[in-house]
Amino acid sequence: MFMRLAAASGISALTGIAAPAYAADLDDIIYAQELPVTQTVEIGSGWYLRGDLGYSVKTRGAASSSLNFTAGPPTYTASNFDRSSIDNDWSGAIGVGYSFTDYLRGDLTFDYSEGRFRGTTGTTVDTQEIEQYGFMANAYADLGTFVGFTPYVGAGAGITRVNWGALTRDQLVGVDTSHPGKESWRFTYAFMAGVSYDIAKNLKLDLGYRYSKVDGGPQFGYDAATAAAGARGVQAYDNGIEKHEMRAGLRYSLW
Repeated sequence: MFMRLAAASGISALTGIAAPAYAADLDDIIYAQELPVTQTVEIGSGWYLRGDLGYSVKTRGAASSSLNFTAGPPTYTASNFDRSSIDNDWSGAIGVGYSFTDYLRGDLTFDYSEGRFRGTTGTTVDTQEIEQYGFMANAYADLGTFVGFTPYVGAGAGITRVNWGALTRDQLVGVDTSHPGKESWRFTYAFMAGVSYDIAKNLKLDLGYRYSKVDGGPQFGYDAATAAAGARGVQAYDNGIEKHEMRAGLRYSLW
């Protein structure tokens, strides 16, 4: 009996000593701040591909005059076209872009178009093919989405390679002549406005207007006989290719 009481008394004493010590240990615990919850980050979201077709309702900028050469002593005199025009109806573009926010995006595009020049005087009819291709950097401001429709405005700048083919000069009286076409890289700028529509989650239909202007440059040179007689330089310069286009295209979001 005495041993049992002594054991019980010892256990009680130890318990009494341990309880305050355990409580003190709990008070000394340092609580760390709650760690942030890991969230999935979407890599690459915002990239898109685009393709467009355009129709020019008005194209202008063809040469309005050319230089006639007379040998001995050499002289150059300007001769105005009675009429000159460029038929440059269809164009196309492909590109890649990125949406930085819901309201700002940009893209890089490759643009291509073909056309035909026609100029007349009282005695000649000139015809010449034109080919244009180049690269544009464009920026757009999306103005908010309403029932799937997103109006936008934009602007772009870049360079265009203008390739004028050989010009054929049909003489109403005399021998027809062929004049070499000229090629050059030129600065280009553009302004756009339109609206896109959400066809599907990752696909948008884009309808818009685009004004573009390519700087003026050389259009054609002198025929072989005139060059042999001493003519030098460019016979005619275009005034810069200016187009008013209606465009339709698709934009496909990659993610």
